[in-house]
Amino acid sequence: MKLLITGGAGFIGSAVIRHIIANTRDEVVNLDKLTYAGNLESLAEVSGSERYSFEHVDICNRAELDRVLTQHQPDAIMHLAAESHVDRSIDGPADFIETNIVGTYTLLEAVRQYWQALEAQRRQNFCFHHISTDEVYGDLDGPENLFTEQTPYAPSSPYSASKASSDHLVRAWHRTYGLPVLVTNCSNNYGPYHFPEKLIPLVILNALEGKPLPVYGKGEQIRDWLYVEDHAVALYTVVTDGKIGETYNIGGHSEKRNIDVVQAICSLLEELVPEKVAGLANYRDLITFVTDRPGHDLRYAIDAGKIQKELGWAPAETFESGLRKTVQWYLDNLEWCKRVQDGSYQRERLGAGPAGVR
Repeated sequence: MKLLITGGAGFIGSAVIRHIIANTRDEVVNLDKLTYAGNLESLAEVSGSERYSFEHVDICNRAELDRVLTQHQPDAIMHLAAESHVDRSIDGPADFIETNIVGTYTLLEAVRQYWQALEAQRRQNFCFHHISTDEVYGDLDGPENLFTEQTPYAPSSPYSASKASSDHLVRAWHRTYGLPVLVTNCSNNYGPYHFPEKLIPLVILNALEGKPLPVYGKGEQIRDWLYVEDHAVALYTVVTDGKIGETYNIGGHSEKRNIDVVQAICSLLEELVPEKVAGLANYRDLITFVTDRPGHDLRYAIDAGKIQKELGWAPAETFESGLRKTVQWYLDNLEWCKRVQDGSYQRERLGAGPAGVR
């Protein structure tokens, strides 16, 4: 089939595209606005494929969405395009409202018109897969509680509130217009090609340079960590085998306190890069506790039993195996990191983009 993936140059989107091109016979159209978090270099290994094409389009641009849908005639949509950094949403929520809410609405309307015009068999087989986050649920009270697909929404940040809104829009378009939708809510992703402002790559790169490793509060916040390539497999499983109208929670079965994640990275770096910058005895000495984020949720944890029971998916990586792969990837790809950090990936990306760039 042909899949249209919004936000395909982002961290999770690029992992999904790499998985599909490498492991299936499907075609992929990558639609991305290329904000700061969109990096076509993350798709270098698949950019030469005849089954891959790229459209430089904002999901808020209805005319361009109509053109792309008419031109490419996708069989399914995987909607990953979103502003996703909590700290940025606190500093400037407007972009999150525009992309995550207005953009999702605009995309839904374009897709609804496209879907209604399909011939009967294609219309019956079509689906719109909306990819969301566990942050829409807020945080958990007790140490044993888990987010399920029935957990009430209680978002805490402008980011999670905007994603909660987009989830509601998708379900409303299913209920009101009959648009065939699937929704997934995932836990914290990590792995190769993660933008360096996120916790795990930030800690790795700061440690190598002897810079402070910032930890909010006392680092007691608990997150369930999901290796991004496991997530990519789960998302493809849902879009191909999921039941229309259903929601699937996707988690890594790897709950860790933030401080434990940072210390685990330090331990791996002690093993893999024992020679440090001058004057540094131990990577853990760089850990620096900073003022906590406003409204910071304490604990997230996913019950991924439904997707395992109904669709047969379970994560292949433990946190320990996934983290080792992640740290090693960053050590092997410091040039990619440098180009993200100095902004050169943005200045040159369109001139050196993959085949099919408009």
